[in-house]
Amino acid sequence: MPTHTTAHDRGALSLKALNRAFLDRQMLLRRRTLPAQDAIEHLVGLQAQAPTPPYYGLWTRLTDFRQDELAALLTSREAVRIAMMRGTVHLVTARDCLRIRPWLQPFMERSLGTTFGKELNGVDLAELAVASRDLIEEEPRTTADLGKLLQERWPDRAPSTLVNAVRALLPLVQVPPRGIWGLGGQTTYATAEKWLGAPLEPTATPEHQVLRYLAAFGPASVKDVQAWSGLTRLRAVIERLRPDLVTFRDPSGAELFDLPDAPRPDPDTPAPARYLAPYDNAILSHADRTRIISDEDRKAIATKNAVIPGTILLDGFVHGVWRVEQEGSTATLHVRPFRPVSAAQRAELEEEGERLLAFAADSAGTRNVRLGSVRPIAR
Repeated sequence: MPTHTTAHDRGALSLKALNRAFLDRQMLLRRRTLPAQDAIEHLVGLQAQAPTPPYYGLWTRLTDFRQDELAALLTSREAVRIAMMRGTVHLVTARDCLRIRPWLQPFMERSLGTTFGKELNGVDLAELAVASRDLIEEEPRTTADLGKLLQERWPDRAPSTLVNAVRALLPLVQVPPRGIWGLGGQTTYATAEKWLGAPLEPTATPEHQVLRYLAAFGPASVKDVQAWSGLTRLRAVIERLRPDLVTFRDPSGAELFDLPDAPRPDPDTPAPARYLAPYDNAILSHADRTRIISDEDRKAIATKNAVIPGTILLDGFVHGVWRVEQEGSTATLHVRPFRPVSAAQRAELEEEGERLLAFAADSAGTRNVRLGSVRPIAR
């Protein structure tokens, strides 16, 4: 589709300008002082395939964030873990769970057909959804228990296939202690409506969701919004919003949309070293991710099982990976850069790394930050 030129067109953005605008909205240029619940809503959730990434994601963005603040939101049912954007588990507020999940339901059902079409051939999905809701609303069910009960009714189907189908058909939240820092626990499901004591809100408009995406991830293209949500055919939604938006062009010439008053800092604004959480949405929520990670480095963090490691940012861009290991009373942060770092960058990584370890392993008697040698990148 040809690029529009209107009175709202503000010209081209350099890669660095796009990077700084994005970092500002992701609270990665400077930490913010605000409640975790507000941060979660601004970010439209944090990706949470594992229990701990949302804790790291909030720590790197907020001043004085502590694990018990998020744990309290989960136990009080003000936040939940549920399959949302792109069909992946996200930590979202209760409000966003109820108003965003209905918008995403077409993607959930489409992806179910793509992934498990053959395995589910012949299964009445409406019947499966009703039977599953009855079981789960009777009491929360672990993945194993739910699969076993469903297989009694569909004995020729694998329990894992049936549970994955239900996860797409119904809004299933993972109930605590799953997701509580330091506790762990099996994945145990309840329906969002039962757990939160409120119905879903299918009246939330797609326009509202797109505007929220732009506030946290913009400037962005139509393809970016679709990559973040998993939905297709969103151009019509954005075209309806066009009169209220401004447009730019990225370095490749693609049209980007944005909120008129959204922050777009000077491209030369310093960007501090940051440790991004594993699976952080900052590197997963655009079709063109070069605003924060190069295509070459995307290959370097890719794994066969789709695990996304923690990454480091230097001058605003992914520059390596990190992981924390704890053995006995010793906690070690291992940092592996993709390219050489300067003495100043090394000092900044070490200082920020010590803060990360103080957060992640505050009870450790010894804490070490180890910057490894440059990691070769496969070509």
